[in-house]
Amino acid sequence: MISGDAKVAMRARAVRKSFGALEVLSGIDLDVREGEVVCILGPSGSGKSTFLRCINHLEKVDGGTIHVDGHLIGYEDRDGVLHELHAKALARQRSEIGMVFQRFNLFAHLSARDNIVQPQRLVRGAEPAAARARAQELLEMVGLGDRGDAYPSQLSGGQQQRVAIARALAMRPKLMLFDEPTSALDPELVGEVLTVIRKLAEEGMTMIIVTHEVGFARDVADRVVFMDGGVVVEEGSASDLITNPQQDRTRVFLRRML
Repeated sequence: MISGDAKVAMRARAVRKSFGALEVLSGIDLDVREGEVVCILGPSGSGKSTFLRCINHLEKVDGGTIHVDGHLIGYEDRDGVLHELHAKALARQRSEIGMVFQRFNLFAHLSARDNIVQPQRLVRGAEPAAARARAQELLEMVGLGDRGDAYPSQLSGGQQQRVAIARALAMRPKLMLFDEPTSALDPELVGEVLTVIRKLAEEGMTMIIVTHEVGFARDVADRVVFMDGGVVVEEGSASDLITNPQQDRTRVFLRRML
């Protein structure tokens, strides 16, 4: 259980995002505390993935603010006027926020090990030996200690996703974001990825997970957020929200999913 006085790791206030005339996020307020696992549920088109991408400025917000570890994401506040960060400063911010996508986004021409080594070298300036040692440590952690020399084409989808998780962890992020990390996997491969995420939860990693795996959310999350229509409809402890939702939209969604 996360202490009520734990430090806020991520704070979103009045976050809005539109694509043309379509408003996808309509004023999102959310706090996530250090060590907390928050799962976001909701139907397709509810804004879940867009919100996740806004947290590390892969999408620019149209209104509101997002802070991670106390730092305003994507912008610098100069006397009340927000100026977008230049690329180098933005890259430094993103290095503190690990993100795992639906698709694995591994470099096909690099081995599993080198997919984990390269970001450490390019972004953190890590020494080659240290980066390789860290990569091997993480491959062991995700159960792929003997597959470091394999290329993505030689790995199953579940294995590729585990390498992607290891790559994100290599940067020692303060916050991990998962955007439906099992949606591109065959059903028999889902469990091996969820096992790794469960292990991270047990180790106290701060995580925001967009998922359609309601049972997984119930087992792993400290808190579940239900989004629909670009707003947070309700949030609460995993057991309370999933077993006793208060809002009609949440009840309808969970009936369909369960």
